[in-house]
Amino acid sequence: MLATWQLTPRTPDWSGGLAAAWTPGETGAALRLAAFLAEPLGRYRAARDLPAVDGTSRLSPHLAFGEISPRQIWHATQARGPSPATEKFLAELGWREFAYHLLFHFGDLARRSFRPEFDAFPWSGEDDLVEVWRRGRTGYPIVDAGMRQLWATGWMHNRVRMIAASFLTKDLMADWRLGERWFWDTLVDADPANNAAGWQWVAGSGADAAPYFRVFNPVLQGEKFDPTGDYVRRWVPELAGLPADTIHRPWTATRRPPAAIYPNRIVDHAAARLRVLDTFRSLKRGAQPAPKELGR
Repeated sequence: MLATWQLTPRTPDWSGGLAAAWTPGETGAALRLAAFLAEPLGRYRAARDLPAVDGTSRLSPHLAFGEISPRQIWHATQARGPSPATEKFLAELGWREFAYHLLFHFGDLARRSFRPEFDAFPWSGEDDLVEVWRRGRTGYPIVDAGMRQLWATGWMHNRVRMIAASFLTKDLMADWRLGERWFWDTLVDADPANNAAGWQWVAGSGADAAPYFRVFNPVLQGEKFDPTGDYVRRWVPELAGLPADTIHRPWTATRRPPAAIYPNRIVDHAAARLRVLDTFRSLKRGAQPAPKELGR
C-alpha cells in the first residue's frame, strides 16, 4: 500500500513551481546567503520593497526549516561591514526573532487576537470573496499578482504580503485567521511565529503600535512599489498590454481586457476603507456597527 501511495500523483500537483524556485537543504541555504551578500545586500534598503526586482534575501524558507540559523546570517552579514543596508537587513532579522519571542509568551498567537478587544470585531467568515482572493481574481492587479505568485512558487514578496493581507482583513473584513491558515498551507517559509504575528500586525490586533486605521490602498501601493508594472505583467499576463499608468487601475483603461479574461473589482476600495474604519470606531465606542453596501 505504501508503494501504491508513493506512485499515485497528487491532483493537482503544484510542486513544479516550488522545485523551480527553491533549492532546499543546507547547501542551498549557504549558496543563497552568499549570493545575497555578494550583491542584493548593497541595495537592500532601497530595493527591499520592490517586488519586480531581486532585492530581498529569500532566506526565509531556509530559516523556517532550520537549514540555516539567524546567528549564522547575523554574523555573516556583520562581517560585510556597517552600512545603512546592513543595518536595515539586520533590523528585519531582529523582527523575525521578536515574533518568536511573542509566540513563546503567547502560544495561541495563531488562534486568538493578541489585543483582546479585537475578539469582538465582526470579522466575516469563509465565503466566495475569500475564495476569489485565494485565486488571485479580486480585480486589483497587485493583490492578484501576489496571490498567483504564492500559488505558483510557494512564496510572495513581503511588501505584497502586506497588501494582500490588508485587502483580506480590511477591504473584505475577513477574519485574519483565514489568511493565516492559507499562508500556512501555501508558503514555503511559513512558521508558527512569523506567519501569525504578520497577520495580526496587518489586521491591527497584534503586538505593535500601529494604529487600527492603517489600510493599504492596493492601487497606490502598486503604483509606488511596482511603478513600471513589471511585477503585475509577470503574474497577471492578461494585463501585460496595459501601459504603466493604467496597469494598477485597469478599470480606467480605454482598452482593458473583458471581464471574462480579467475580472472587475470585487469591492470598491474607497467604500471598503470607510466601512472598516467605521467598524473599528464603533468597536472602540462599544457600539454595534451598521453594515454598509460596498458596491463595485
